[in-house]
Amino acid sequence: MRQRNLAIVAALQSTFTCLFRSSSQLPFRKDIRRFGSSSLFALSIFSQSTRRNRIVTGALSKGRFRVDSVGMAPGGDTPAPTPSNMGSIMPGWFSEIGSMWPGEAHSLKVEKSLFDGQSDFQHVQVFQSETYGKVLVLDGVIQLTERDEFSYQEMITHLPMCSVTDPKRVLVIGGGDGGVLRELSRHSSVERIDMCEIDKMVVEVSKEFFPNVSIGFQDPRVNLVIGDGVKFLQEADTGTYDVIIVDSSDPVGPAEGLFQKPFYESLARALRPGGVACTQAESIWLHLPIIKEVVSICSGIFTGSVNYAWTSVPTYPSGVIGFMLCSTEGPTKVNFKKPVNPIEGIVTGEAAKSRLMKYYNSEVHEAAFILPQFAKSFLQDSLST
Repeated sequence: MRQRNLAIVAALQSTFTCLFRSSSQLPFRKDIRRFGSSSLFALSIFSQSTRRNRIVTGALSKGRFRVDSVGMAPGGDTPAPTPSNMGSIMPGWFSEIGSMWPGEAHSLKVEKSLFDGQSDFQHVQVFQSETYGKVLVLDGVIQLTERDEFSYQEMITHLPMCSVTDPKRVLVIGGGDGGVLRELSRHSSVERIDMCEIDKMVVEVSKEFFPNVSIGFQDPRVNLVIGDGVKFLQEADTGTYDVIIVDSSDPVGPAEGLFQKPFYESLARALRPGGVACTQAESIWLHLPIIKEVVSICSGIFTGSVNYAWTSVPTYPSGVIGFMLCSTEGPTKVNFKKPVNPIEGIVTGEAAKSRLMKYYNSEVHEAAFILPQFAKSFLQDSLST
């Protein structure tokens, strides 16, 4: 298999050598990646010539290759190649093409590329869009935009925080943009916030380009650890946290381990009796089988309640994103659908004073657990009533 894969790569290299005479003088940037041990390859090309793009597209189309997207790279430094998602910034447009939503592309008009870098874990980009403000992209996938980030940040934070009384100790896994920290700063009962983010570059980029999101890092209650969230949770003392929030990207790349059974077992162990966890849990329009698998795993681990909620985020694939909410057994059973710690009575902290809530309220909290019939029918056997 390895020899066959090397032969495929060599053939691709040879194709471009023939097209442009000398591979050392190729006037574009190319990147060939293999997915795991499979025979699937992604070829990323960044060119500044429309004519050259037509030549490459024609050559690939005549062979047994599928051309997902073709576009020119902006002038100056070409962006680092992205892995499996193949999102790219082209003159005028950013297009998001991902393996998690095959057959679809999501695009935003670009005014200016602001940052393009490769961390130890992922490709990090920031650009100024025409209609959604600044945009943060990781491995070709939009993580947040200035225009709609609040719907995600407020919901993933306040759904769990408003479901328990007097939360004092909180853990955030991921969330390097700081948005969850910003929302946690509203809760005066909290005494300590531990945060474990694997990618330091995400934190630094967010502080530079998204000050209204990353303001949460200024909260003196925050203890930031740069490291592996899976390992951090494994080493946490039993029963440490009242609330754990897992603000992860999709279950590929650096976040893959955050969607597996051992991780959920570590979540449950680290929660106090009656504690709650909230994790990013994909889209009901695109990932129902994944969601059902996660619901099934959590139902076998968490002895309290297990529920699924969702919210609207226009720039996420399908326009919606969901959350798993789970609790351990405690003195009273957690009812996620009825906030016992209403946000309307919690307006404290500098971030809260300077910025009103834009999406979350108690009515939205209750409504978030109402699923459309197709999703309800698919998931209802495993969810708490």
